[in-house]
Amino acid sequence: MRLSTQTNFAVRTLVYCAVSDNELNRVGDMAKAFGISDMFLFKIIVPLTRNGLLETVRGRRGGVRLARPAPAINLLEVIRLTEDGFALSECFTQDREKCPFKDRCAYTNALGRALEAFQSVLAEYTIADLAGNPDLESALNIIALPQGQRRAR
Repeated sequence: MRLSTQTNFAVRTLVYCAVSDNELNRVGDMAKAFGISDMFLFKIIVPLTRNGLLETVRGRRGGVRLARPAPAINLLEVIRLTEDGFALSECFTQDREKCPFKDRCAYTNALGRALEAFQSVLAEYTIADLAGNPDLESALNIIALPQGQRRAR
């Protein structure tokens, strides 16, 4: 199992906003910190905004910030939003009906338990937990400006 690049950058974007004390952040600064294009980051920001995790402000002094407090954004919620699904095999899809072992398969049971454990651990973490490392501000080149806005160095 591997999470998508989109999921990883969605989490990073939310953490970036939390680390910057939820000030407005320019997409270009975030994209530069992540080493990705502005357009790719915009693609990631759209569903996060539509689903109430990010807020965007247009204009010259605009940017992106968390729409909810970081402790209220659960990691599992983010991953469910950005991943197509958690079907570890065809046993978790409609193709299961074609399997002769469908209702008595230890493999499906094992995968189901593993998926439950995976999701349970993710549910224990919030964006605030991930943003709690004091070295992240420096790693992301975030500096405070006099107006309270933050910009990358």
